[in-house]
Amino acid sequence: MKFIIVGLGIFGASLAEKLTSKGNEVIGVDSRMDKVNALKDKITQTICMDATDQTAISNLPLKNSDIVIVCVGEDQGANIMITALFKNMNVKRLISRSINPLHENVLQAIGVNEIVRPEEETAERWAKKLCLRNVIDSFELNKDYSIVEVHVPKQFIGKTIEEIGFRKNHNLLILTIIKNTEVSNIIGKKRLIANVQGIPDPDTSFAEDDVLVVYGSNKDINTFIKANR
Repeated sequence: MKFIIVGLGIFGASLAEKLTSKGNEVIGVDSRMDKVNALKDKITQTICMDATDQTAISNLPLKNSDIVIVCVGEDQGANIMITALFKNMNVKRLISRSINPLHENVLQAIGVNEIVRPEEETAERWAKKLCLRNVIDSFELNKDYSIVEVHVPKQFIGKTIEEIGFRKNHNLLILTIIKNTEVSNIIGKKRLIANVQGIPDPDTSFAEDDVLVVYGSNKDINTFIKANR
């Protein structure tokens, strides 16, 4: 997929790098040259421009981009202006960051339905990552159930899903497996790309460095991770 991310602060830069690592094309936009330079070798392309300038952003490849994400966080006024400009340009899919409930209400008023709340969401995910070893990332569906990415335990390497008995022994579902593949760009620089393997068969065996995407109750996930450190 092709993304345009506007605002390369902590959240925007992190998101840009993560999307790039998953094999997507990402264009990062910011008005600060230091932010642009910091990411120029880490994502597909970086552009220094004032995104509140309609003429400037009209030169971006909007028709060829699947999603535009406005991550500007320091200046609510700029965030709203930039979001409104992209909304008027009828981009395929528009996501914007909110700073507080009032800001979110304004974004909704101009017709933005997909809103990112990084202060809440990253705090929730970091809390889980810091409390549970081997957890890479997590998405809490509600207070009782989550989807988490975990490193395959060493004792599972070479064994199959059926042999381990995730459903029977741990009351968990393996949704998919992510394998990191090393690739080189046109100048020979290597980086890891995360390849999602799809829904695994019961006879799928685990390899070293596999990442398991697991679904279940928070209680069962916690028990599984603590038992397999």
